[in-house]
Amino acid sequence: MTRKPFSRFDAPRRRTLMLAATTALSLSAVWGLSACDQISDMTKPKAGLKFNGVDITGATYAQQLRLKDFDGRMRDLSEFKGKVVFVFFGFTQCPDVCPTTMAELAELRRRLGPDGEKVQGVFVSVDPERDTPQVLKGYLQAMDPSFVGLTGSPEEIQAVSREFKVFYQKVETPSGGYTIDHTAGSYIFDPKGQVRLFARYGMPLDQLTADVRQLLDLPAVGATATQ
Repeated sequence: MTRKPFSRFDAPRRRTLMLAATTALSLSAVWGLSACDQISDMTKPKAGLKFNGVDITGATYAQQLRLKDFDGRMRDLSEFKGKVVFVFFGFTQCPDVCPTTMAELAELRRRLGPDGEKVQGVFVSVDPERDTPQVLKGYLQAMDPSFVGLTGSPEEIQAVSREFKVFYQKVETPSGGYTIDHTAGSYIFDPKGQVRLFARYGMPLDQLTADVRQLLDLPAVGATATQ
């Protein structure tokens, strides 16, 4: 997918991309600090698996996600076990990072053919004020009807963002409105429901697809791991 070059009018985009780099560095730092402690077999990368994304296997955050979807139904991460799940925090009026990320995820599902049905996209809105259920549903289903959009009260969104170590904040614009700076990247869960990877924004789609294929090849839910 071709991206437009930056211009002097792209300050919000530059801020968001800086947040992506900062988040990736923070996650790497967390992983490095964990290595200083006694690490259990669960937190060690499995033999034979080499990912392109940031490997956060064994992370103690990004464990809980329970919010209502755009149809008013309460959704929980546990219901998606058996699939590779992408969790992305964004907002529908985002000019570039959010639509690019979700469009690339839709393309990834197409590339996988029948296995694409085993990949679930979950979009958490950090702008509940403007992202009404109707807006959120129209935005996501135009890209891929399988995508799930989650929302809640500002307090609920804040709680989930803390659980995922996601940063976001409103930034006023000269027009009197606002945009939102936010962490630009996706958390990826394996079919057993364990968080495994952080995919930076801008990661080549071929690399991302290769990572997902590895996760899809892991033992199914309830099976005994052999790797």
